[in-house]
Amino acid sequence: MEERIIIIGSNGQIGSELAQALRIKHGNEAVITADLNFSNKEIEGEKFIQLDVLDVKKVENVISENKPTQIYLLAAMLSATGEKYPRKAWDLNMDGLLNILDLAVKYNVEKVFWPSSIAVFGPNSPTDNTPQYTVMDPNTIYGISKLAGERLCEYYYNTKNLDVRSIRYPGLISWKTLPGGGTTDYAVDIFHSALKEGKYECFLSENTALPMLYMNDAIRATLQLMEAPKENIKIRSSYNLGGLSFTPKELAEAIQKEIPNFVITYKDNDPRQKIADSWPSSIDDSEATKDWGWKPEFSLEKMVNEMLTNLKKQ
Repeated sequence: MEERIIIIGSNGQIGSELAQALRIKHGNEAVITADLNFSNKEIEGEKFIQLDVLDVKKVENVISENKPTQIYLLAAMLSATGEKYPRKAWDLNMDGLLNILDLAVKYNVEKVFWPSSIAVFGPNSPTDNTPQYTVMDPNTIYGISKLAGERLCEYYYNTKNLDVRSIRYPGLISWKTLPGGGTTDYAVDIFHSALKEGKYECFLSENTALPMLYMNDAIRATLQLMEAPKENIKIRSSYNLGGLSFTPKELAEAIQKEIPNFVITYKDNDPRQKIADSWPSSIDDSEATKDWGWKPEFSLEKMVNEMLTNLKKQ
């Protein structure tokens, strides 16, 4: 069957690369991108719609006119930005999701993808190899909205038979797009600073280990999840996903192997440190491996080499 795909929030870190991957797989005509802001990346044959996911009437018009088989809802306010604007973050992250879930049911959309995050865990969650099912007590508005969103996704599957699928993304690292206001953004910023200035002041302490994933692995996992047979998807809240886990110090040392004179320093009392301290240091993603064959391909060294090689070309 021919797919018709709408990606809402397509200009962000995940959306821009996911759109490219879906176009390669299904063709330009099959993929419609939508975002609050106009895209500055003109792609021949691309259909782009300026869209606010909170404008439910316009969203409904787009869905009714285009009759998508799949919707990817990526529009969200991330952790650090959300702490500055908690009410806006809640409204966007929750009302946006509810709008899409309701309209997907109304217009018989076959599959919906919605990303969750490691931010759903909190200070009382186990930090090492955090399991799929455990204590979840997020203390950021972003994490609270993501945990509530997971419950909604499972609820709509159980009560409306809506095929919603989700991944708890760790920190994502990409050379193609700039970070968008997350606590793990240091792991992207550090590469730009290393190449431009030979130094970087990190807003997290040197031994703050966090789960991370290179974007190529994240996109591959997303497509793998969405292509898996419906009966294989056992978890309807959101799947744990891990790949890498490292500290700023370990990342800096890996960069220094390629740029020996690179220097890293550490900032005191950044509010993002408190957020990072409440998150896991590593993730148990064995359920994703068991249910739909997930396995990361990028090691820390391979990721660092790819980042530096591609950023140098830019």
